[in-house]
Amino acid sequence: MQRYQEKRLRINHQVRAPEVQVIDANGKSLGIMPTYEALRLADEQDLDLFEVGPQAKPPLIKLMDYGKYLYQKEKKDRGQKSGKSAAQEVKTVKIGFRTESHDLKVRAAQADKFLAKSHRVRIELTLRGREKEKADFGRRKLEEFLKLISQPFAVDDPIKRFPRGLGLLVKPAKS
Repeated sequence: MQRYQEKRLRINHQVRAPEVQVIDANGKSLGIMPTYEALRLADEQDLDLFEVGPQAKPPLIKLMDYGKYLYQKEKKDRGQKSGKSAAQEVKTVKIGFRTESHDLKVRAAQADKFLAKSHRVRIELTLRGREKEKADFGRRKLEEFLKLISQPFAVDDPIKRFPRGLGLLVKPAKS
């Protein structure tokens, strides 16, 4: 609990030090002044007092728009969190046992789009009921589907049997 409070920086009236070193919104040092004077200055400029250096003697305070600061920080954090690269993302294209050739072409175009964006593509052929007995026909259908894909690709994981049917994983071919 104590660590959390240490990390949390104070704003405006939460600043407890009697004197603070103030930096304005442009980064210019305004010197050391009493906290109440810094608060008055922040009010005049319609800004917030934000404690950026609590361990300094006296604490370092910056005049800034705190809401704008939080927005910029959140935006920056969001940009860093998208660590998943396209090569790691797996998209799925599902086809059925009775899917006709036109629908297969549409799904192949979808797979082409994913491969063009450097995504790996899982192709699943679902088998229901008695269709599971004809897995060899399903395997041929998957091979026929692979021929419809126009983007260059490499088979990452060969055709395997799953409880709901057959599936394989393809990845974009290296140029």
